[in-house]
Formats: sequence, C-alpha cells, structure tokens
Amino acid sequence: MDDEYYSEQEQWERVKAWVRENVLWVVAGIAIGAAALSGWRWWTERQETRAVSASVRYGEALDAFARADATRALTVIDELRKEYADSPYADQGDLAAARSFVENNELDKAVERLTRVMNASKDPQLRMVARYRLVRVLMAQSKLDQAQATFPAETGAFAARFQELRGDLLLARGDRPGALREYLAAKGLESAPDSEATLDMAGLDLKISDLRADGVTEAAKAAAPVAPMAG
Repeated sequence: MDDEYYSEQEQWERVKAWVRENVLWVVAGIAIGAAALSGWRWWTERQETRAVSASVRYGEALDAFARADATRALTVIDELRKEYADSPYADQGDLAAARSFVENNELDKAVERLTRVMNASKDPQLRMVARYRLVRVLMAQSKLDQAQATFPAETGAFAARFQELRGDLLLARGDRPGALREYLAAKGLESAPDSEATLDMAGLDLKISDLRADGVTEAAKAAAPVAPMAG
C-alpha cells in the first residue's frame, strides 16, 4: 500500500521504526559527511594560508632587492622555493633572481633559474615569460644556436614579442633583411586583439629605420630563418 494511504500517525510510526533499524548507518553517514566537510575546510584554509605566506615571502625578497640587498633577497627566494615549491610565487621568485643575475653579469646562474621556470612552472604564462627571457640571455652569451632552439612552436598572445626577438636573433646572425621582416611583422602583431605584447614601439621603429637607412629591404631572401622548437 502506498504511503499516501497511511494516516499521519501510522506514517510517523513507520519513520521511527526505520530510524531505529538504521540508526547506526544514519549516524555513520552524518559523521562521514561532517568529517569530509571538515577535511575540505581544513585543506582549503591550509591552501589559502600557504598562498598568503608565500606571497609574504615573495614580498620580502622584492623589498630586499629594492634595498640593494641581493644576498638577502636570493636567500629568501631559495627558502621560498624550498618551502612553497608548488606556488607560483616560487616561480616569480626565480624570475626575479634571474633578473638580478643578469644585472650582475652572472648569466649562467640566470639561465639555470629561467630554465627551471620554463620547464616546471604550472603557469603557462610564466613558462612563456621564462622562455622569452632565456632566449635573450642565451643571445647575450652568443649561444645563437641554443637561443634559436629555445623558441617555442606556439607563441599565442606573446607572438609580437617573440617576433621582435626573432628579428634580434636574425640580426645577430647577420641576416638584416630577415630581421627587418620580423620587426615589421612584430609591429603588425602588436595591435592584434589578443596580443599581450607591451613592445617598446619607439625602439622597434628605430630598429626598422636603421635597417632601412642602410638600404635593407625585407624582400631579400633570409639567410638563416629561425625554426621554432616545440616546448
């Protein structure tokens, strides 16, 4: 017989009987649910606490750099990497450390930091920033083949930046027409709707003007095209 045919008292008695028979399961279910909720809250709060702590440590490193205390800054960054390796602040710390190494002409150390972020960061934008800076450092070391091999196959919103960088690399190789083509392409890409480029347009225009003043045209065949590498 369906429940709708029972009187309210009969239905209540049925409910009480069901509870008596299943009370252990009900209590266990509530306990498990409460434990799961408590565990989720604990995990969430722990993640938030770690994120705040990592950001504080990163801020300490930046403050130390601002005070020209690179030794202290690098110590904090290494501690940040050790304690919060899964945090994007650890990657940002490595990027800041690499910049400091470049400023002090410690290029091998900069390469080490940038390579780590490029290969291991969970943030695709940080990986791309690290790759871009790594190419520049390798070029500064005159490691042009390695720099060329480090270019990504897909540049996405960073296309304009990498286009200009390709021009710089081709210019370093002596391919002036190729460099001019890349610079002109970069100038066109900079205005694309999905571009995140913040190019130095005055500097880019100067590069283009200098090449054209020397009689270089983009119509000439490039001597050493830059082949991208997946990564």
